[in-house]
Amino acid sequence: MLKTLSMSLAVAVLALGTAFAAEPASPAPMAKDGMFVTAKGMTLYTFDKDATPDKSVCNGPCAVNWPPALVADDAKASGPWSVVTRDDGLKQWAYKGKPLYAFAKDTKAGDKTGDGFLQGAWHVAKP
Repeated sequence: MLKTLSMSLAVAVLALGTAFAAEPASPAPMAKDGMFVTAKGMTLYTFDKDATPDKSVCNGPCAVNWPPALVADDAKASGPWSVVTRDDGLKQWAYKGKPLYAFAKDTKAGDKTGDGFLQGAWHVAKP
């Protein structure tokens, strides 16, 4: 019975970990309904604590809850779009120097549950 319980717990932990995984790398986000979204239509956000242009301070546990909008290998930055190299070495999209993130608690396209989170430090990214 203990072995079965341990196995069930391991499966639950693995499932939880994948629920917060970032979307696959993609071309630059697109504008839809007055905000930026991923290729799957998930809302993107900016973080007030990203005070230095093209630098993300959302790493470690923060990036689990706020997965970065990852850049596809063949994607090119242009105009207001730039590419941030994160502390973990991954590449992340930024708009006008502000790194972009999804929110793990948004479950479907169009959700905006992260807007105003953490005493107003997170905002829906807008063109």
